[in-house]
This record gives sequence, structure tokens and C-alpha cells, in this order.
Amino acid sequence: MHRPARFYSPSRQDRSVPNIKSAKKDLRKSRAAAVRNRAQRSALRTALKKGKSPTASPDEQLKAVSLLDRAARKGLIHANAAARQKSARIAATA
Repeated sequence: MHRPARFYSPSRQDRSVPNIKSAKKDLRKSRAAAVRNRAQRSALRTALKKGKSPTASPDEQLKAVSLLDRAARKGLIHANAAARQKSARIAATA
């Protein structure tokens, strides 16, 4: 039987609850990771903006580079993306 379009919406897919125990655990873990990743990505962006400003102290710039390294190591951003951003920062200060 074909379901009407109102029942199939990408935003409603999150509301479905899995029946299998391991799938329920995977859902809990993925939601927790999404919240954690969102917070870390936000902190990274904030540090990058603060480090980019002309009045940024060397500590703020160092923190931004440190967070870039950590984000790449943890898989939050791609290693090449972190390297590219670090390289651009060094070029901008030189």
C-alpha cells in the first residue's frame, strides 16, 4: 500500500523508534554524538573568529590552531581542512 506524502517527511524520520535493542542504543549514541559535535563545532568556529580578528592576542591565535588540530584528530573536520585553515592563518599573519 502506498503511503500518502504527509507521512513521509525527512523531519519525521527521527520520530521513528527502532525495535531492535542494538539499534535503539545506536540511535542514543548517534544523537549524543550529534549534540557533542554541534557544541564542539560551535566552539571551534568561535575560536577561529576570535583568532582571526586584528586585535587577537597570540593566546587566542594559539587556541584557534590548537582547536583545529583537536578537531582534525577527533574527526570533527577533515585533516586537510584543518591544515588548509592553519596554513591560511599563518600566511595572513606573515
